[in-house]
Amino acid sequence: QVQLMESGGGSVQPGGSLRLSCTSSESIFKANAMGWFRQAPGKEYEFVAGITTDNRWTAGDSMKGRVNISRDDAQNTVSLQMDSLKVEDTAVYKCALFHHDDDANKFYPRAGYWGRGTQVTVSS
Repeated sequence: QVQLMESGGGSVQPGGSLRLSCTSSESIFKANAMGWFRQAPGKEYEFVAGITTDNRWTAGDSMKGRVNISRDDAQNTVSLQMDSLKVEDTAVYKCALFHHDDDANKFYPRAGYWGRGTQVTVSS
């Protein structure tokens, strides 16, 4: 069973920042592209950012320019730094294993391989 543990969610005012982290077992982490997607109430899942095993990364359109993703192979951790947060960023953020399409430079979550999620609430 894949175990992905997220942390770092919380409440923040618009314009604020949060840093999310996700840890997994060494074997899972080193062999997979990792990343985050989110789901807001009543909305579809939305890709946030992904990073390959060789540290190539990209962000989804909704958070491009406001997010940075990084991975620490020594700690088996992937982190998501989110800045200039908006009310519409409120969602449950889930860490996941991803398949990376090299030709299209797109990330696709691997079905069932995600954590329980951490709540991010942006409000004034």
